[in-house]
Amino acid sequence: MIGRIVRVLFLAFAAVLVSAMIASSGSHPAAARVRSFHMEPGHDRCKPVGGSVITNFGAVDANTTLGPATGDLAGAVAAGLLAPPASGPNGTVVFHIQHHWVTDAGDNILFDPAIATTQPISQTLFAVITYKTKITGGTGRFDGATGELDFIGEADLVHGTAFRYSGEVCSAN
Repeated sequence: MIGRIVRVLFLAFAAVLVSAMIASSGSHPAAARVRSFHMEPGHDRCKPVGGSVITNFGAVDANTTLGPATGDLAGAVAAGLLAPPASGPNGTVVFHIQHHWVTDAGDNILFDPAIATTQPISQTLFAVITYKTKITGGTGRFDGATGELDFIGEADLVHGTAFRYSGEVCSAN
């Protein structure tokens, strides 16, 4: 049962990410934001970011998703379960996840482990209730960066996962 729930949650994550990516694809302003995201002296230390992530379960192994990210942090994302999904309050299912993010420019974005709280819609579909990640640094333009991303969406263990992300990235300077 837990294995099925994990698979369902990962698929839901992928479905939400795909939906978010589709919703933001083709947007020329998003492409412009990606090019202008670089933190420059004299500009605000923190900048808002947004986009989408679409992943497929089992792309790496049974507990890891992999797929593209669009928007301000365009690149590729993998997310791995750190533990089996657990029952939460009021019928929720809680996932402990570690993200791995590489931008199109080749910069890595580092994250603390995240917790996603979901509500099962069916045996294979989960709606995200809360899902926050904390940025803890990275390489290139993300060296010393901090910030937080919020994810919304759903995980469909059959069709994949899609999420929309929004938040803020702050430079070290």
